[in-house]
Amino acid sequence: MRTLFHLPLDPFSRKIRIVLSEKKIEVELTIEQFWERRDGFLALNPAGTVPVLQEPDGTVIAPSQAIAEYLDETVPEPALIRGNAAQRAEVRRLCAWFDLKFHREVTEHLFGEKLMKRFLGLGEPNTAAIRAGHANMDTHLSYIGYLADRRTWLAGDHFSLADIAAAAQISCVDYLGDVPWEDYQEAKLWYARIKSRPSFQPLLEDYVPGMRPPAHYTNLDF
Repeated sequence: MRTLFHLPLDPFSRKIRIVLSEKKIEVELTIEQFWERRDGFLALNPAGTVPVLQEPDGTVIAPSQAIAEYLDETVPEPALIRGNAAQRAEVRRLCAWFDLKFHREVTEHLFGEKLMKRFLGLGEPNTAAIRAGHANMDTHLSYIGYLADRRTWLAGDHFSLADIAAAAQISCVDYLGDVPWEDYQEAKLWYARIKSRPSFQPLLEDYVPGMRPPAHYTNLDF
């Protein structure tokens, strides 16, 4: 059986968990506290980051985008990067937007400061970074709303890896109660559709000891 080394509230791990579930791929989930720099894990992924997928034959794939594309090629249905060359490029463009830009401008500022610093004992949150995360969120939620208002799903007519990458990042910030959903109705409606997917619902059961999410976090209808 495949093994996924992951961290439950890591957005990139969540991205791959959704992909695996959408494709109905059985996998053994192994929590990896990557900051411990375990020798056995570093032998699999010298970068020391999660997620890492290990196949039964020992093949190792990382990071998340490589894993997602590998799974989409080796387990074709349902396709998560589909269409003609331009349509596939749009899915990849949006994956990069959320994996890189959203993560750098929002997730790291909010989730990183408020939760990971506390969890790792790295001191008090940086209030300037938190303010920046809140300010940057407007750009991203407005953009999601713009796309959702003009397309069936973010990248086009079909649910795709772009929706998964976006939802994985947002879910971590939403755990903190930091998403002003009432100000972004189109984005809220899109996210409600994601939350209702069977592949996404197991993620809503993840909890950090001593830090509960807001009531709406697990409410599929907000």
